[in-house]
Amino acid sequence: METRSQWGTRAGFILAAIGSAVGLGNIWRFPAVAYENGGGAFFIPYLFALLTAGIPILIMEFTMGHKYRGSGPLTYKKMNKKTEFIGWWAVFVAFIISTYYSVIIAWAISYAIFSVNLSWGSDTEGFLFKDYLNNTVDAGQIGSMVPGVLLPLIAVWAIVLFILYRGVKKGIEIANRIFIPLLAFIFLIIVVRAITLPGALEGLQAFFQPDFSSILSGEVWVAAYGQIFFSLSIAFAIMITYSSYLPEKSDITNNAFITGFGNSSFELLAGIGVFSVLGFMATQSGVAVDEVVSDGVGLAFVVFPAIINEFPGLNGLFGFLFFASLVLAGVTSLLSLTETYVAGLSDKFKISRGKSVLFGGGLAAIVSLLYATQGGLYFLDTVDYFINQFGVALLGLVEVILVAWILRLVKNLRDHADAISDIKLGWWFPLSINVITPVVLGYMLYDLFRLNMMKLFDTPTGNYSGYPDAFILYAGWFVAAGALVIGLLLSIPKWRSVSEASHSSAKKEAK
Repeated sequence: METRSQWGTRAGFILAAIGSAVGLGNIWRFPAVAYENGGGAFFIPYLFALLTAGIPILIMEFTMGHKYRGSGPLTYKKMNKKTEFIGWWAVFVAFIISTYYSVIIAWAISYAIFSVNLSWGSDTEGFLFKDYLNNTVDAGQIGSMVPGVLLPLIAVWAIVLFILYRGVKKGIEIANRIFIPLLAFIFLIIVVRAITLPGALEGLQAFFQPDFSSILSGEVWVAAYGQIFFSLSIAFAIMITYSSYLPEKSDITNNAFITGFGNSSFELLAGIGVFSVLGFMATQSGVAVDEVVSDGVGLAFVVFPAIINEFPGLNGLFGFLFFASLVLAGVTSLLSLTETYVAGLSDKFKISRGKSVLFGGGLAAIVSLLYATQGGLYFLDTVDYFINQFGVALLGLVEVILVAWILRLVKNLRDHADAISDIKLGWWFPLSINVITPVVLGYMLYDLFRLNMMKLFDTPTGNYSGYPDAFILYAGWFVAAGALVIGLLLSIPKWRSVSEASHSSAKKEAK
């Protein structure tokens, strides 16, 4: 008898999966990655990576969650009792990311308010780091709390934990049914306005101009696979958890294709919007587009405010819409990240959903306060780099090798997906999971460790100029390694019940 919480509709699941995949990185990372790796030509390796890594791993994780009916830890335990720790490792990686991801959403809330009267002034860089973040301490020092970050951070967690407390169908599904269409609508307005700006065509030409010689470079292909891997929310136990709430009859393969192409479509839309605006800025400044290209925090909170200052008419409204889109994209992703450990705690310790939200989400909210301090930016920058580059990439490689080479479950998972899906999986699925993805991820990790461990950059601390070695050690390497260690520790306690432990929350939702 099915007692696990379930999605109300198929559309609810797809919107939630797309909401998890579409996040801040789609808006501020993808456009720069594409531009720096061949422009229009980058879409060739990008599409190849989507079809040989992104969608196959989505299908694999959707099938794992649907077949074994559990959160990440419970799914891995059902696959093999000795592999439960990998599920907890994935859950704790998601936990770490959620602690600082929430803070960036808080910044976006503040900037949505600032945009109304352009409170950031003309020196947008100085405003961000000095006036808003009050980043006046050295790396490794915490300093005092920053009220301007703390208050919206509290609001972020209040919204997210309330939605999660409401459950899968009445909370996460309803939220994504509202947030994702709203995000698409707002961002479409942004893009339409952006492409009508003076200089927009120059920006789009720079973005789409193909450099076909670049696709002969291995680094470009690694960048394509890296973008697909990090943007689809795979290897966080998110998609395993979400698919565990699917009903028995669910089109796994079709859902994966819709999610994968939905995420990539938004990335393309973001690229058009961002480079139209960058083309406008270049025209206004009288410089080439490549001189204004940026990504990450700098693009969103320094470059864009500077561009908004120069907007012809209704610049405050445009700014508000842009930062509102960051908030919506961030919240839907934060919901999925937090749900991984809420579900894991509920499954393992057979506690109510309310308690798992309070313990798991409450602890994440408390930890996130570290990033709302004067020295929070240094911690955020370092933890984000190490947990994403080493925690996620290594976790993904371990996951694929375990499923494909050790447990040899690829055929089993393919048969399960084929039995309930309209699109049947052919030879490309086992080839992707058994060969292509492990090879690419292995090379990515080798390259990352080579650059970081051997310190090939000529700076006092290797890759991190100005950051003390001790700080990089405990805020970077220790955090990345700690996710694995805590995963091992959480797998030690016995399960209070090997059956689906979330039946109490399912009954609550059914009332």
